[in-house]
Amino acid sequence: MAGVSPKISGDTRKHGTRIFIIWLVASIIGSSLIYFVLGPHLPPGTMTNQARGQQFDIKVLSTVATPVLLFVWIYMGYATITWRLKKGESWADGDGMYLKGNRKVQGWWYFITSATVLSLAVFGTYELIAPAGAGGGEGPSPIWKPASHHMLQVQVIAQQWRFTYRFPQYGGMETTSLELPNNTQIQFNVTSLDVIHDFWAYQLGVKADANPDVNNVAYAKPDQLGRFTVRCDELCGVWHGAMYNYGTVVTPSQFNTWATNLEKQNAAVTKLLPKYATTYTPSYTGAGGGYYPPGDPNGNL
Repeated sequence: MAGVSPKISGDTRKHGTRIFIIWLVASIIGSSLIYFVLGPHLPPGTMTNQARGQQFDIKVLSTVATPVLLFVWIYMGYATITWRLKKGESWADGDGMYLKGNRKVQGWWYFITSATVLSLAVFGTYELIAPAGAGGGEGPSPIWKPASHHMLQVQVIAQQWRFTYRFPQYGGMETTSLELPNNTQIQFNVTSLDVIHDFWAYQLGVKADANPDVNNVAYAKPDQLGRFTVRCDELCGVWHGAMYNYGTVVTPSQFNTWATNLEKQNAAVTKLLPKYATTYTPSYTGAGGGYYPPGDPNGNL
């Protein structure tokens, strides 16, 4: 056995070097493609600072994960090709290659993996704080708030199976359509009138649970004009799949015209609504506006 060990050790180093070189080249190419080519097209897009931050986070995590995934694939592929049974060989011919531990390799493995995990933890915490909660619901008393003191308040009222939106700064009027001004900090106050829902404004990077008797606050600042999708992302009943609509980001002047006109048009209906509050008594008939009959996912104004 003593005469065989040097050859085995040399073979081990040779295979290790080959795997490392293949992995290194593949990782450089793969990570570059993920970050620079695929990265700008990752969801949820760049319509708000929150969405842009989430896209960057996904891009970074995908780039970091690529070398790990490639190592597993390359090692499996190399082992399958190199150490498979050759034609005419049998499992009964003898033992496989003798392997033993390598403290240096193990030490580097522990260091690299620990440093990667801890770095990602720091990165994730910073990214959660920097864009004021990263578009997620922070409950009724947000820890991370935007620096701006001039915000548009938009109350999101979820109910089976529709979202309605209330604007306290425009007389407390409520509407089934959602328009938002560009380059304006938005505070979403999300609540529910019946069961648990989830307000997911996909392209805005906003996602917050809508719970009865709870005001769940989330922030976003649109900086691109266009349409975005709103869906319920919490199973809320038989018509859960039909609980979606679309919103639009417009210029501040267009928004002000829209909101002012709607406030005047809905003045008579607004008087029938409960006084504006962060939450309302759970009900199956809406916030008093009677937007649709129970059981009808489409509804009629």
